[in-house]
Amino acid sequence: MLRRSVRIRRPLRIASGAFAFVVTVTVASSALASGPDGNQRLATRGGTFVSLQAGQSAPFVIAHRGASRYAPENTLAAVDSAHRRGLVWVENDVQRTKDGRLIVMHDTTLNRTTNAAKVFPRRAPWRVRDFTAAEIARLDAGSWFGKRFAGERVPTLADYLRRLDRNQQGLLLELKVPEQYPGIELQTLRELRALGWLNPAHISNRLVIQSFCVRCVKRVHQLMPQVRTGILGRPPVNKLRRYARFADQINPRMSDVGSRWAQAVHRLHGPHGRRLEIYAWDVGATATVRAVRGRGVEGVID
Repeated sequence: MLRRSVRIRRPLRIASGAFAFVVTVTVASSALASGPDGNQRLATRGGTFVSLQAGQSAPFVIAHRGASRYAPENTLAAVDSAHRRGLVWVENDVQRTKDGRLIVMHDTTLNRTTNAAKVFPRRAPWRVRDFTAAEIARLDAGSWFGKRFAGERVPTLADYLRRLDRNQQGLLLELKVPEQYPGIELQTLRELRALGWLNPAHISNRLVIQSFCVRCVKRVHQLMPQVRTGILGRPPVNKLRRYARFADQINPRMSDVGSRWAQAVHRLHGPHGRRLEIYAWDVGATATVRAVRGRGVEGVID
């Protein structure tokens, strides 16, 4: 078994929380086998590992758009940066180009994280769906973040999946505004299958598909019931039981999580027989392990 150990002899800090003791963190390749909720005693923030004392548990951390604090979001550089920091799961967004290719991009427009406005000055508002894959491949998706990332490209979903496999990372995949891309649920599943991501090992250990579109999450479950799914947002309690028929996770903004709501989520079991999980996003720089755990979440997308 391949293992990597990090030994730290200094106080460890997560925002305002301080842990002044020596820790040894071991990340094993087998950690991937447990999925997002199976590595509860390992957390990382800002590239720093934290191992808590016996009896304590830390929220699991999924790298939001890759390690987007250290590399341009949703790029292969961000995936590799997360890997170097020991983050075994990443989150990213998938959209479709004008000619039907799936790419990894958060915004529905290209101008914030690429030089699309410079390369295509007459194509405002630079919507992803208005550009071909070849046109998007010409764009620089890294210089906005830092000079050393100049030339970083917008990856296709296929390239992204290959890099995750190379790094042995798991994927929390968001279908971005699927209402704009009819049929993207089936297309995404087909591409996942073509790249080997719908085999038993990936399905059980390394893949969750989520969306704000409840109907689309249900569609993914209907098409491929084995795949774990998540609903983004904070649905009312009276809808949770219905959603639990086709969703394994409910993933809200951290500020929307209350203890009673979290308890209502955790009383239910998803389609694969496991208790519904909560992975919160938009955590905030001042969050501590204790504060996050106090909200009743399994992990954070940060």
